[in-house]
Amino acid sequence: MKNKLYRSFLSVLLAAVLSISCEDKLDEPLENEFLVEGTDYSISGNMILMLYGAYAELSVLQWESYPIISVRGDDVNPAGDQFPLTETDVFRYDRNFWMYNSTWLNLYTDLLHWHGAIEEIQKYEEAGANAANAQQYIAEIKVMQGFELILLSRLWGSILIPLESQPSHLFNVELSSFEEVMQHVSELMDEAIPALPSVHPNQRTDVRGGITRFTALAVKAMANLEIQNFPAVAEATGQIISSGAFSLESDYYQLFKIPGKLNDENLLEFQYSDFGQASGTVTRYLWDFFGPASWTPTVSGAGTGWGFWEPTLKYIKFMLDRDEEVRLQTTVLFTPEGIAEIRSDPNYQNLPAWVTNVSPDGDVFNSHPRYNFLSGKYYLPSTQLTPGRFTYGENNNFSVIRYSEILLMHAEAMVGGASSAVMTAEQAVNTVRSRAGLSPLTTVTLDDVLDEKYAEFGTEWGIRFYDLMRYERYDELDYDGRNFQPSMHRFLPYPLEQQDILPQISDAPNAG
Repeated sequence: MKNKLYRSFLSVLLAAVLSISCEDKLDEPLENEFLVEGTDYSISGNMILMLYGAYAELSVLQWESYPIISVRGDDVNPAGDQFPLTETDVFRYDRNFWMYNSTWLNLYTDLLHWHGAIEEIQKYEEAGANAANAQQYIAEIKVMQGFELILLSRLWGSILIPLESQPSHLFNVELSSFEEVMQHVSELMDEAIPALPSVHPNQRTDVRGGITRFTALAVKAMANLEIQNFPAVAEATGQIISSGAFSLESDYYQLFKIPGKLNDENLLEFQYSDFGQASGTVTRYLWDFFGPASWTPTVSGAGTGWGFWEPTLKYIKFMLDRDEEVRLQTTVLFTPEGIAEIRSDPNYQNLPAWVTNVSPDGDVFNSHPRYNFLSGKYYLPSTQLTPGRFTYGENNNFSVIRYSEILLMHAEAMVGGASSAVMTAEQAVNTVRSRAGLSPLTTVTLDDVLDEKYAEFGTEWGIRFYDLMRYERYDELDYDGRNFQPSMHRFLPYPLEQQDILPQISDAPNAG
């Protein structure tokens, strides 16, 4: 019953949010619309609505935020019509670019709303609601906050850490450095972990797929990895691995499609649903960005997308050189023009037979002026659409944190000097390689770990770019005419509109 209530609440809230245009949002200051006047806190059963609303806010990651978070690595190109986004990919930043400001607003709005939810839950607890439930709900929201603080600091380095729900208090918050943000997130996860259930997210009965202790441990590991606190990474990932609650999905291709929803591999995913009905409300938003602008789907009438997310030729050649099939076929959708582009290099004229513009599900991807390749991890076969539904990607979930990332963070910590009795670096890397159909490695170096992460997470969440930043491997980004300069390009300039509002960032080094 609670899961149905959550889905209903989510669908209504999403419909309300998506009815507001992006331009309208940009014209407004940060506001907190979470609070409801006249709330009766003695009705303790309503406390969980604050949690449902928090999850809804998490899942409504606006489409423009994802490319800003993810675009700068050597695994993906922006293929759309947003010229400043293309310029961002080649490290020519424009602080006036609307997508920077929108991403800033989207993430900070989430953080402020979540503080509002926590404040409301505390009021329910004070009025007599179950204290254990209240603390669990607050802990879940803290994990959401920690995850998005990592995203913000990866983008801008020094940021403001909100401490309450009222936007005006940000005027009095000092900037926290990148290292301070990551330490804050780690401590925030330590606060959250004791109150969270020790189960796989798909085993939760109140909010199926919701945050658990292991999600918090994953976010803690991510934060500590950024500051190379390898013992903390090994300890957090080791707890997840030793729990036995997670395993890699054997079918990598289906992991990113309908059969992969709430999979045993997933520690966190954004959940969407068409409720299995031929018509009605749909909770989805991100998929248009990734979909093919021209295809011949197996299911006639299946909708198109924008084709804005293109895997790089560099990534494709890297995968071909490794004799990757499973992960390359999943990550990249080929068009006739794309195949021709690969073969134009004499070293790649003899491609495997499976490199074709027809997916395993029979959908055909046509050439298009916007791109030569499409992002397969965000591809939903037309045959998996609910009958009667035709919108691209409808009903699919969006992967955020996977167990393979836990394994490879563990391996990275091991080669970084940490120790663990749970699993060696070789065992962790080879577990991931085995699923991809690759032979095991007898020894594992940092190069091996980073290559494995490149192969495993291509086009996902900017993981590749942030790996390169962590180890100052800037030369990898100097391809196709790019010239990465770490002092200028690691962090984006603060959005001009925010510099006009917040004096703390107007004087910061990356003010632009």
